Amino acid sequence: MRGLLKSMGVTLAVFARKPVTREYPDTHRPLPERDRAFPLLLWDHDLDEPFCTGCHACERACPVECMTVLMKDNPNHRTQGGDSTRRKIVDKFWIDYARCMRCNICVEVCNFDAIAMNNTWQGHETSVYDRADLIQDLPQLLAEHKAGAIKPWVPQ
Repeated sequence: MRGLLKSMGVTLAVFARKPVTREYPDTHRPLPERDRAFPLLLWDHDLDEPFCTGCHACERACPVECMTVLMKDNPNHRTQGGDSTRRKIVDKFWIDYARCMRCNICVEVCNFDAIAMNNTWQGHETSVYDRADLIQDLPQLLAEHKAGAIKPWVPQ
């Protein structure tokens, strides 16, 4: 009898406490400030062009070769009547997120600070039915930073 009352007391105590589960699609746990998902490209809002010059540094440094970069002459360069100091600019850029291992090497080797790791939940939730949908092109890679969804990391 005593054991039965003790077990009922434990059951009632567990029943009365707050739930510990989260309703996942509706609420997310906070991401760590330095968390990294997948790489994306950054947009220069002052000159209205991407920071990337297409120098191929990230492509050469990638250990799994998941990036493809093509460059072109910048039509906004000062010699052609524009106000940009970048002679070359990215023409096409692809990242295969199915192959990317999120190692952050591409961010470290970029001389122009044109690539960053995504620090939002949209950067983590990339599940698709077809692996071909994980290949991101230039407009998709620039979209989140253009919209202002990426928070810059400031060292403390």
